[in-house]
Amino acid sequence: MKRALSPSVESIWPPQSAMTRRQLVTSGLAGALAAPLLPPASALAQQGWVETHGLSTFGELALPADFKHFAYVNPAAPKGGKLSHQVRTGGANVDLQTFDTFNTFILRGSGAAGMGATFATLMSGNADEPTSMYGLVAEKVRYSADKLTYRFILRDAARFHDGSKLTAQDAAFSFNLLRDKGHPVFKIIMRDFASAEAAGPRELVVKFKPGRSRDSHLTIAGLPIFSKAYWSGRDFTKPDLQEPLGSGPYKLGKYEQGRFIEFNRVKDYWAKDLPVNVGINNFDVVRYEYFRERQIAFEAFKSGTMNYREEFTSRTWHTGYTFPAINDGRVKREEIRDGAAVPTQGWYFNTRRKQFKDPRVREALALAFDFEWTNRNIMYNTYKRTQSFFENTPMKAIGKPGPEELKLLEKWRGKVSDEVFGEPWLPPKSNGSGSDRNLLRKANTLLLQAGCKRRGRQLLLPDGTPFEMEFLDSGGALKPHTEPYQANLRKLGIASTIRIVDAAQYKRRLDAFDFDVMIMALGGSHTPGDSLRYTYSSTAAKTKGSRNMAGIADPAIDEMLERVANARTREELTIAARVLDRLLRAGRYWVPMWYKSGDFIAYWDVFSRPARQPKLGTGAPGTWWWDEAKAAKIGLGEKRAG
Repeated sequence: MKRALSPSVESIWPPQSAMTRRQLVTSGLAGALAAPLLPPASALAQQGWVETHGLSTFGELALPADFKHFAYVNPAAPKGGKLSHQVRTGGANVDLQTFDTFNTFILRGSGAAGMGATFATLMSGNADEPTSMYGLVAEKVRYSADKLTYRFILRDAARFHDGSKLTAQDAAFSFNLLRDKGHPVFKIIMRDFASAEAAGPRELVVKFKPGRSRDSHLTIAGLPIFSKAYWSGRDFTKPDLQEPLGSGPYKLGKYEQGRFIEFNRVKDYWAKDLPVNVGINNFDVVRYEYFRERQIAFEAFKSGTMNYREEFTSRTWHTGYTFPAINDGRVKREEIRDGAAVPTQGWYFNTRRKQFKDPRVREALALAFDFEWTNRNIMYNTYKRTQSFFENTPMKAIGKPGPEELKLLEKWRGKVSDEVFGEPWLPPKSNGSGSDRNLLRKANTLLLQAGCKRRGRQLLLPDGTPFEMEFLDSGGALKPHTEPYQANLRKLGIASTIRIVDAAQYKRRLDAFDFDVMIMALGGSHTPGDSLRYTYSSTAAKTKGSRNMAGIADPAIDEMLERVANARTREELTIAARVLDRLLRAGRYWVPMWYKSGDFIAYWDVFSRPARQPKLGTGAPGTWWWDEAKAAKIGLGEKRAG
């Protein structure tokens, strides 16, 4: 799951989804050979079963069974060279600043970046479609009329890196292991998963519970597959630096904790010619560099230590790219359109803490942040203000609820804020002065209505203790944005501090919900589903290590999460998501930040790319390749690439 562990940049782009959509395989024939054989396809068809080469949310696939490759890749892209870039996104236990384990699927430890590329999955996603997956380890799948049983037919060629066969027994072992011993995210997103068992070496039977959510089959199809033989006798929950046996396009290479980690392309990779892999995995070496400070990372890019950079800081983008390699054309920079849904980034209040229990207090705190001043003076008017938890999509609630939304809301009348039956809450628009007196007066009124009291210039909570709050962070890049906000909080009598801690402590405190306020960017989606439970449900609020940072525990929200997860049509999904948006916005759980719909990309001129990018992403750098002629022209040929 693409999770932002460090809020140390202006824009933290979506964290990796729990569906890694990479590649992996497994082995273990003994138990599988003893399992009952699958009925023939003809017999299953008579019973109402459907056979398909792919899966999707609403049943429609854009590509036929005989497609050759995705439309946004170059099938003739050459292999070679090195991609070197900074760790940008995390997932489960992945840390942006260091690592002490190669097992990125458990709660304990700080996981290494890039390990997803060492594993394969049953199916892989198409970046031109929001929720479709096509065969990787599984060449096809058959599912029952009630969609509670799925029979994945695995490819005979599937292999682990040691040459052993990847079998259905490995896949069954993996899914049960993730549910029972994996990171808490898996227990939540696999809630409707009932069982997985091998019905032969190549036939995996997955069963779901009645009433399963709409996307449960996609969740399973995107999970990593481990080697049962490798993990037998090993403690899956224990973090360590022993490389697990994988089956993906890359293997672990050189590494140094806290500095870098490299992955080497598997040149005889068993799945390299499959349609879902053609034109990708083009670099011989993929290297992730670790930096605590973004300025140091920028200097490393300028010196050529890294050859690819996604810029998250507008000040650097507008003022920092004046070095010689930019001036003479060796480094290029551009803003690339990104068709993916934008993330919901903001300061999240920990409502488990007494000072944030009352939504009026949380609204008052939101009124103190002057986005207009911040955007103009710090961010070069680069961003738009986030208003919704489904920003820039049809699922954003606008105006009063329509008839279909009211049908879902009516049972909650009198139990939720009256606001959800009217216009949805919008963050205030300030006068841009940096300290809008009208907004601060409204904030003061709300604080007093919530029972806060004044003692001189100091604000007291209803119990008489001083109102204090701490912004927790693991880097200082957002300090210039936070300090003006703090100045306004002081005018309200609220004492606030910024606490910057090391990566390990930061992760421990987030996992234990030990913070007042933190910054998080939650990945957006055009088709949200099961993963929202991990962020907004009452269960997640009590689950250590979940992404429900705000501690949201509301039965109305829980119901809408289920409606979103179980929507059977795009229209049903849109209506349920709009209602969920209204409820979340009415709760004032955050101070929404900002977004932009394009990515700032800078790179040394050693790459080429396909003629077009994916509809739902930039394609950078996953579909790019090393161009030796360009590299040689600027003195970074093969010698520097390896």
